[in-house]
Amino acid sequence: MDEKKNMSFLDHLEELRWRLVRSAIAIVVFAVAIWVFMEWILNNLFLSMRYPSFPTFQVMCDWMGVCVESIEIEMQSTELLGQFSYAIMMSIMGGIVLSFPFLFYQIWSFVKPGLKKNEMGMAKGIVFYVSILFFIGILFGYFIVAPLCVQFFGNFQMSEDIVNRFTINSYMGTVISSVFYSGLLFLLPVVTYLFTKLGVITPEYLKKYRKHAIVGILILSALITPPDLISQVIVGVPIVILYEVGVLISKRVIRKRKKEEMNQL
Repeated sequence: MDEKKNMSFLDHLEELRWRLVRSAIAIVVFAVAIWVFMEWILNNLFLSMRYPSFPTFQVMCDWMGVCVESIEIEMQSTELLGQFSYAIMMSIMGGIVLSFPFLFYQIWSFVKPGLKKNEMGMAKGIVFYVSILFFIGILFGYFIVAPLCVQFFGNFQMSEDIVNRFTINSYMGTVISSVFYSGLLFLLPVVTYLFTKLGVITPEYLKKYRKHAIVGILILSALITPPDLISQVIVGVPIVILYEVGVLISKRVIRKRKKEEMNQL
């Protein structure tokens, strides 16, 4: 570790370069795999959100009595390179998601040697927890947020004379962004933990602005979900729970810090 701290600026750049190369290789490997199975992935994982047979809609129908109908829309590509360029983008985005633990590990390994001993202790196991929360968020986005968006916007019509013919870019852009942003949102407890450790926020601060946070969460839920109350509640409640988990984590961090200070006296 001391050897890494004494590295020159050029040595740090060289290390960063190789970590970026490893990260790029990991993304490309997963991207190639997605490209090979592109048609199956597109039909069975994404376009299937248009039908009642999608797992989320089956559960809603069986347990909640809320059943949906198939979305009869024609997918189209309006540009010569439309399907090809979006296939590449979809492969790369999928590669980033699937290789996320490795990518974060590379980032963390580069940053870690520059941290102080107490800062390293506060981030113990961070790669594992960040990866788990990210993938839980991805699953939440895939099974909850994205299907609700597809079902609502796919069936919405201002007039019966207007026919829905979506481009594949529009459809997949909505699905992928909903899933990816959900993954990022679920990192909230980790962000709260780190900021509390660094002294940026406190449990009192989080409690003081809880109402503001809830309003912000409702606005965010309205932006990433269809404008109906049920969808906003389904998405908003887990985010509120994550905020409250962050408050508990912040309390625990402060309690542990005070205990350590008392032991040192």
